[in-house]
Amino acid sequence: MSDIPGARPVPVSHLTRAQDRLTFLYLEHCVVNRDANAITAQDTRGTVHIPAATLGALLLGPGTTISQQAMVLLAESGSTAVWVGEHGVRYYAHGRTLTHSSRLLERQAALVSNQTSRLRVARRMYAMRFPDEDTSRLTMQQLRGREGARVRGIYRAHSSRTGVPWEGRDYNTADFDDGTPVNQALSAANTSLYGVVHAVIVALGLAPGLGFIHTGHIRSFVYDVADLYKTEITIPIAFDIAARDAGDIGAVTRREVRDRMKDGAFLETCVRDIKTLLADPDEAEAVEYGPEAFENPDVVMLWDTNGRTVAAGTSYGDYGEFDDFDDDGAGP
Repeated sequence: MSDIPGARPVPVSHLTRAQDRLTFLYLEHCVVNRDANAITAQDTRGTVHIPAATLGALLLGPGTTISQQAMVLLAESGSTAVWVGEHGVRYYAHGRTLTHSSRLLERQAALVSNQTSRLRVARRMYAMRFPDEDTSRLTMQQLRGREGARVRGIYRAHSSRTGVPWEGRDYNTADFDDGTPVNQALSAANTSLYGVVHAVIVALGLAPGLGFIHTGHIRSFVYDVADLYKTEITIPIAFDIAARDAGDIGAVTRREVRDRMKDGAFLETCVRDIKTLLADPDEAEAVEYGPEAFENPDVVMLWDTNGRTVAAGTSYGDYGEFDDFDDDGAGP
């Protein structure tokens, strides 16, 4: 039998866990290709090799051309390719999970489909944002009110700290330059944050669209998780950049966000927080959902109504039981 055409997939054992990867890398005005298990970026200055298995998200800016084989390698490596427009404020993403088990995804779907458990997870998210308050009995309306007041206070505090005027979050999605410097920096910083969080969520095998606080959008869960970190990362960075009167606000902001994430081991924190949010309160310890957690990654099971699973690829019936049925299964 002949080999399947195309490059061989990257073995799961060769992949890096989501929490141990680089946060993101931004490229523009270059040609992106593949060399073995590395991504290459080539422009007039030369060629740079990037190990795909250690990359969380690759942000592709204006003027980039990427080959089919480079995209194949990113997908097999569990890395997320994010196409961003000028200044990095438009967003499109694709990625493939690092895991082969649906356990965590099923857990997410079960929690978001039940009003009681969904509210419990939402309260956990708000509790992470203001740990000094008891959120266990607050309604969603009360949680939103407290969050709004908290964020407005944080904007005012950073405005006072940096001397940058603040008149509210106001931006034009069709014209990046139409916003004030601080609003431009916020847009660029939040886009970078969304890209990295999206990469982590996809790497863990979760659904970006199944949010607990946000809903109705393909990245609702991305926005849920990203909101946990804006007051620590994107908001202070945006005010600092605006205070400097930086020339290229988008580029400077992305570099600042990347450095802050690296220094604070952001990927490890993000993975841990997501697992905590979705954890069963009765579980004694956290479950590792990286590729090393599944010794048989391609095992597929069959669902049963007794709450357990049974092995697939097995015949469970005696053909004699179905002798009264036609070949099309329609019955006698």
